[in-house]
Amino acid sequence: MTEAAPPPGAVALTGLRARARAARRTAIATLSGSLALITFSQSLAERVPARADTLPLAVLALMLFLAALPALALTQTVWGARVRAVRRRERELYASPPRTPPRALSRLSVGCGWAVTLLLGCTVPRPFRESGLYGFADAMSRVTEALALAGSAAGVCFLVWWARGAGGKPARAGRPGGSPGDPWDPDRLTRRRRGPALHTGAAVAVAALVGARAHLWEPSTLTLSALLAAVLVCGVVTDE
Repeated sequence: MTEAAPPPGAVALTGLRARARAARRTAIATLSGSLALITFSQSLAERVPARADTLPLAVLALMLFLAALPALALTQTVWGARVRAVRRRERELYASPPRTPPRALSRLSVGCGWAVTLLLGCTVPRPFRESGLYGFADAMSRVTEALALAGSAAGVCFLVWWARGAGGKPARAGRPGGSPGDPWDPDRLTRRRRGPALHTGAAVAVAALVGARAHLWEPSTLTLSALLAAVLVCGVVTDE
């Protein structure tokens, strides 16, 4: 035989890794798409000159924000569960270290994404107030203040949990170099070349949209539309 047989359990682990990658792509696409859509709708609402035209965009921004919260929670919960399944299987088979720098970077990015989403949610009442719905805007302001407090508490709990994980038990001694990769995955090299570029492009476009929403720069509406399209296209292509 010219090819070595895969280690015991490696083929099943490859399937677990594929499921975790799919959940990761979905979670990242949901996060970037939610941020892009919310910032785009809010930026358009600010640019509408007439009060009557602001209300539909304000309602759209509110609906997008309300839909983003459960979508982010669901996709990131599935992602975390699948990653934990991979880590458990790796420790069982290869005694692989459970913590790596890319994992810490992913956690930090997701935490920042949640923080920006909640900050955008705190600005949702403003276009309703500009539309003349002062009572509804005041009620929304109270809701967003409570949401901001809940988000701050969740952020503190996240940091405590992260610190406990970083100082947890050291990895067991096992296979040198950790768990093996997926040599039975024929698309792994193409994915490595394409994935980081698409994620970087989406992140840059989202940052540009958030910067425009924060009035760090004043792009045209056409530019905002192009940035939104870039985020959505990167999310769709990455999720293939």
